Amino acid sequence: MSREKYFKIEKEGHIAWLTFNRPEARNTMDFTFFESLPGIFAEFDRDPDVRVVVIKAEGKSFTAGLDLVAAQSLMGDGSALWRENLRRRIVEFQEGMNCIEKCSKPVIAAIHGHCIGGGTNLTCACDIRYASKDAVFSVRETRIGIVADIGALQRLPYIVGHGWTRELCLTGRDFTAEEALKMGYITKLFDDRESLIAGAKALAEELAALPPMTVQGVKDVINYSRDNGVYPGLLYVAQKNSALVPSDDMIEAVMAFLEKRKPVFKGR
Repeated sequence: MSREKYFKIEKEGHIAWLTFNRPEARNTMDFTFFESLPGIFAEFDRDPDVRVVVIKAEGKSFTAGLDLVAAQSLMGDGSALWRENLRRRIVEFQEGMNCIEKCSKPVIAAIHGHCIGGGTNLTCACDIRYASKDAVFSVRETRIGIVADIGALQRLPYIVGHGWTRELCLTGRDFTAEEALKMGYITKLFDDRESLIAGAKALAEELAALPPMTVQGVKDVINYSRDNGVYPGLLYVAQKNSALVPSDDMIEAVMAFLEKRKPVFKGR
């Protein structure tokens, strides 16, 4: 099945909208879903007109997580060869999440309805998460006998801390949008899906209006500093700014301030 059966991709100015578009299956994630994401985000990365990506979904759920029917094909004979092939498959699924975090453009998740299992793993890899009040989250893998293996255990502690991570991932319980806001998993809560999408669009427009190389540099430095520590991160940002400053966009920002007008940034 082609990726067009799973995703709808639209561009609006400098914003790319990635919509999960299999509502009849509650946007569950099967092999094609995971395999398609790296190519999609590589396209976003290469496109200089794309400055921000927003992920949203059609139907009643953002995603109900892993397609358990498709996952049955992962069952095998228990041989060493089968286990090695399973390991490789898991790594491929991980890359379907990693590509979101690795994308140089900021990624906003606009979450409504159920965001279960793989959905929470996926949104952990996004930069900013907004949700509507009907959103329900879960790192549910312990309830189906699996150790969550596509990013939640690695990323969630940096978002909500170890206390919340251990409770949520060990129990596999559902948590509400209100809880998600309280713990800092999401940063804004909306009454319904319509206002959620409008809020995500407003944020995306705000980010898209900023100097794109600077915004991308901030994302890069945050991720590098998280993975390497404070002092390596400081050295890294010193190198980053020595490569970026001055830029045409920086000069435009100064001139716009002096001329009392809105700056127009071109990513140069």
